Amino acid sequence: MTPQKMENRIVRYGDLKPCKTAFIDAHTPGSDQKENFTIIGGGVSESPDQHVHISLPHGFNIGAAGQPPKCRNSLHDHRTAEAFFVLSGRWRFFWGRYGTAGEVTLEKGDIFNIPTGIFRGFENIGTDYGMIMAILGGDDAGGGVMWAPQVIEDAAAHGLILAETGKLYDTKKGEQLPKGVKPMPLMSTEELAKRPELTTAEVLPNHVARYWDMVAYADRKPCKVIGQTGLLKDKPGFEVDFVTRASATDDQHTHDRPSVLMPVKGHWRVNWDGGSTVLAPGDTMSVPENLAHSAVPSMTGEAALYHIVATDDPAGLTWKA
Repeated sequence: MTPQKMENRIVRYGDLKPCKTAFIDAHTPGSDQKENFTIIGGGVSESPDQHVHISLPHGFNIGAAGQPPKCRNSLHDHRTAEAFFVLSGRWRFFWGRYGTAGEVTLEKGDIFNIPTGIFRGFENIGTDYGMIMAILGGDDAGGGVMWAPQVIEDAAAHGLILAETGKLYDTKKGEQLPKGVKPMPLMSTEELAKRPELTTAEVLPNHVARYWDMVAYADRKPCKVIGQTGLLKDKPGFEVDFVTRASATDDQHTHDRPSVLMPVKGHWRVNWDGGSTVLAPGDTMSVPENLAHSAVPSMTGEAALYHIVATDDPAGLTWKA
């Protein structure tokens, strides 16, 4: 594959196109400054303004959230698995019916494979604009977002109504639900009762991996982070590996499906049959199936990279109302 064709499968950090109207809380104070990015796959945005960088199916979606300090993403859930790693900033993740069941603070490079079937939210508690990268199971991401009832009620009070079709309507712009279309119903008491209120002690050991722990595990070979045999044992429809300078190799390899490379620290040279390129933190590269390739640090200093590939497992379809 020529470098020009491969460049079409690379989304550079500086080329990311944000959407500030992606979700129902876009007008809610405290959440109205967040930016949503859909990098690979259709994502779960509720707005037609959302730009999709690479629409090719991979078996999972890649997205990102960028937020200034003190900005939060409201409590929600997905019908497929969701994992985040911190690209920049300091983040507090919280979960439960009202976001009070448990919480964890993540730093750059840390990864959180969020338990399915619980409401989750997050906020930037750092001092600068920060970004977290997201992996969402499945090509269609399970059909959208499920919001905690209070999020839908707060949004309506600030002019945004979510239709049962999953589309947003902004009453501040004079929009209203089309004839015959109903608002998204609130979850019933029975549905909400099915969701566990997991404590921090229950979540941390099985769902959070720290950057420096992964660096230690990846001293000789890439560290399997999420997967049946990973540090975070799970089968969400994708696997995540963590590669460092110590575990990177010039030996080329292939996959029978597209894979994704996402540096978190350092610059990485990716070589393939036909060319090469350099990736920086925040860049996302889709490697075609059956293309021999390798990735190694291109400069001195600390270097770490996440590698994602789909599996034949169901895409984390665990929520059954």
